[in-house]
Amino acid sequence: MKKRQNVTIKGTKEGLVLHLDDTCSFQELKKELDEKLSANSRMQDERNLLSVKVNVGNRYLTLEQREELKDLIRQKKNFEVDDIVSNVMTMEEAHQLKTEHEVTTVSKIIRSGQVLEAPGDLLLIGDVNPGGTVIAGGNIFIMGSLKGVAHAGCYGNEEAVIAASSMKPSQLRISDQINRAPDQGQSNEPREMECAYINEDRKIIVDRLQVLVHLRPNLNRFEGGL
Repeated sequence: MKKRQNVTIKGTKEGLVLHLDDTCSFQELKKELDEKLSANSRMQDERNLLSVKVNVGNRYLTLEQREELKDLIRQKKNFEVDDIVSNVMTMEEAHQLKTEHEVTTVSKIIRSGQVLEAPGDLLLIGDVNPGGTVIAGGNIFIMGSLKGVAHAGCYGNEEAVIAASSMKPSQLRISDQINRAPDQGQSNEPREMECAYINEDRKIIVDRLQVLVHLRPNLNRFEGGL
């Protein structure tokens, strides 16, 4: 009977991908990984540093076990750990993910000097007056006028968007990108329900709300109660 392989190594343009079995013991896994990496290392040109991505499937790894795998791989002369990916998340990670996808709904006017913050998406039913600030880890939706500062994706989410019934901000921020008082153009016609997003050039663009259907299809996660 052929022995089951606990470690499978595949080469890619970026480096190596290690697929580690998630049913064997951790010690068995480390032993086979050490043997295979040692053999692979002897075949590689030591002058070239190889990026290694590790996929552990449905195995949960403690911080100590992650460090053990990283140390084992780094001991080889030309390997560098890029990432360790697991299908299993911790309770803390699950809570953080839930928080980031929750919608905080607030009905009020944000006046000058006031700051409203939300860990995930923010739905504000009211205005943001000049001097007022709204900040969210996710998207910002304002059912009113935005005349102050809005900062979406404040933890680094560049896919976040800002939408408002009336978009006349003093400043827009998405992740680490800033757009001060976007140009409203020559027309004096009122433009309702506009949105702001980061484009491919990493610049904040203000456009019609309808463009989000194609640019951010993941916003449809609310459809059907999800």
